[in-house]
Amino acid sequence: MTGGRKGVIGFLSSLFKTNMKNASRAGLKVIPASEHGLPSNLVPDHVLKVLNGLARHGHDAWLVGGCLRDFLLGITPKDFDVATSAHPEVVRSLFRNSRIIGRRFKLIHVLFGREIVEVATFRANQDSAGTNGNSGRSRRHARSGRILRDNVYGTIEEDALRRDFTVNALYYTATDGSLRDFCGGVQDLHNGVIRLIGDPGSRYREDPVRMLRALRFAARLDFSIEEHTAAAIHKQAALLRDIPPARLFDESLKLFLSGKGCRTIEMMREYGLLSFLFPATESVLARDSQGLQFLEKALQDTDARAAEGKPVSPAFLVAVLLWPPMRQAERKLQEQDIDSPEAYQQAAAQLFAQQCRYTAIPRRFSMAAREVWFLQKRLESDRSRQVETLLQNSCFRAAYDFLLLREAAGEKVGGAVRRWTGVLRRMQTEAEPARPGAQLADAESRPRRSRPRRRYRNRRPGGAGTS
Repeated sequence: MTGGRKGVIGFLSSLFKTNMKNASRAGLKVIPASEHGLPSNLVPDHVLKVLNGLARHGHDAWLVGGCLRDFLLGITPKDFDVATSAHPEVVRSLFRNSRIIGRRFKLIHVLFGREIVEVATFRANQDSAGTNGNSGRSRRHARSGRILRDNVYGTIEEDALRRDFTVNALYYTATDGSLRDFCGGVQDLHNGVIRLIGDPGSRYREDPVRMLRALRFAARLDFSIEEHTAAAIHKQAALLRDIPPARLFDESLKLFLSGKGCRTIEMMREYGLLSFLFPATESVLARDSQGLQFLEKALQDTDARAAEGKPVSPAFLVAVLLWPPMRQAERKLQEQDIDSPEAYQQAAAQLFAQQCRYTAIPRRFSMAAREVWFLQKRLESDRSRQVETLLQNSCFRAAYDFLLLREAAGEKVGGAVRRWTGVLRRMQTEAEPARPGAQLADAESRPRRSRPRRRYRNRRPGGAGTS
């Protein structure tokens, strides 16, 4: 489902005026199928199987969250999430093609080939956790207030209040096609606002990653962040130090590969969050206009690729984000009379060792990013005998595109771009015109050539020629 932004906003405006003019923000709003404008076939068949399977066994089952938000904005959803009254173990028993995942939040993944439907049990909000039948046995908090484990189950009303943003607290039932809006989410969609449910300070303490999610949704949807939701980010940004580095790396990919990387990094710097994910990068960007220009051009190209539905490599993104501090670290080592190749190696090793304390970059990505960097010197050197060797390097194309970005940002690379562009044209190895930022294909995704196994004959005792 696609649609123009003006048409969607007009639809939301009329929907809001018609059905919610006199409704309070906190009250439940039930929007019948005849009025909300969602297509009757919006739910894919494999998702319907999950909804109907739960309903047949007497459980409430609702389509929930981001897929409804995107549908109402004219965006085709990528994922479909289901909320249900059934506990995880019950859902697992109903669907043989499912598995329980997560410890902090128990979820069910129901598998249909490559498609996954995520099913979550209604959860109680924090205030009611002590009064429901589950008490507090399955909820654990850190001293800072961060939720470490949350498997306290509740009702659909409690589940809605437990969600992060109003635009995600929307529920759709396939039974009668109606839409439930518990927290004024449709109104905020109409106004283009990202708003936390509940007290922002408390909600950020429960899960500091919500600050990153607020920025990601605002950048991706071109929304503003509600005043109190935004103010609390400035005050509580330091809470991100409590988040495991591996989780912050996953969130970084979501932030910068969403198709709105340029806007995202602007907002990250505006709200002071980049220094908690990529501190070395933020430190350099504050005083290096060329590094900022390089980063902006690279993210512009990444956004363009995402808009065209082309894959974007995490390894290339890592190489881009850490290049400004890499260059600075290399220059400092060269000032200590360390020769260029050694300075390159030391700078890269020190930078990744430091960075992994904040965002744990998997080795396969860090090694590929370093290879892209190391190839820069070889591409800049004018040695024709290296041509064939470099063209066969699995990271050559990514390194060449990285070189194009550097020149476009004003770095001096000699005649390397002109020389290698000429080589590629002569070799006719690319079907499309080269442009900055073609992404690095993960080496692991390429099938390895298996060496044929040698067959050995059974040798008789005594060696050949004996009888």
